[in-house]
Amino acid sequence: MKLELQALSARHPAARAGVAAAIRELNLTIAPGEHVAVIGPSGAGKTTLLQALACALPPSAGSLRVDGQLPWQLPRGQLQRLRGRLFLAPQVPPLPPRQRVVTAVLAGRLPAMGLWRSVRSLFYPDDIPAAYEALDRFDLGDKLFERVDRLSGGERQRVGLARALMGMGAGASLLLIDEPLSALDPTRSRQAIGALVAGAGERGATLVATLHQVDVALAHFPRIIGLRDGQMAFDLPARAVSRERLAALYDQFEHELRGEVPGPASAEALAPQPVVMHCR
Repeated sequence: MKLELQALSARHPAARAGVAAAIRELNLTIAPGEHVAVIGPSGAGKTTLLQALACALPPSAGSLRVDGQLPWQLPRGQLQRLRGRLFLAPQVPPLPPRQRVVTAVLAGRLPAMGLWRSVRSLFYPDDIPAAYEALDRFDLGDKLFERVDRLSGGERQRVGLARALMGMGAGASLLLIDEPLSALDPTRSRQAIGALVAGAGERGATLVATLHQVDVALAHFPRIIGLRDGQMAFDLPARAVSRERLAALYDQFEHELRGEVPGPASAEALAPQPVVMHCR
């Protein structure tokens, strides 16, 4: 899937009037099957960029073309079909806590299913081997029939990535992945991003991922986009991203460049919360 941005600006729907757009005047072309990492300090506009690419956030200025089409000029039915060809994985996977892992992973195929089959799959998973294969790429095959609320935060993030692989298997040709490693240790981070990149490569899918782990981005993605304050700082092959460029990108955010990224998606925040029972 090809993406073309021309002077694209976008603001979050909840942004106050008068606040600058989260991303401003971005010019960018991503070729079909290309793998791109987007890096930059907190508040740079990385998540907003993914939402715009996912046709979930209309431009406030400029234009976005997806495979040559202007999504926001399409009739509603055509826009829905276009959205069915992409998969957006948010930083915190929206996994119902009482759902079984197998069901959560197979939900990646829902856009390609009819209504009856979608409802039936909630009770009778129809392709357990495929779900196991996707989970096994992230060393989670043994969690196939666990309940989501019994997983750690890192395990839940990896279930979300396994669901993204299922989405590709169902016809999604664009993967948009937001901070997929925030609850993972360095070893798990390298393993998870390696599995994700390999899966996208096998299916010829376009992959755009936002990452705080700069070393992982440089090791696994051939192209790196640096965002700061909503604007493009650089767009370079990974081998051309120097220490000096990274230091300028993360100026006054050196702790993030070192991988010290506090925030709501920490492992503690993603961990299952205790269940409080009220007796009466």
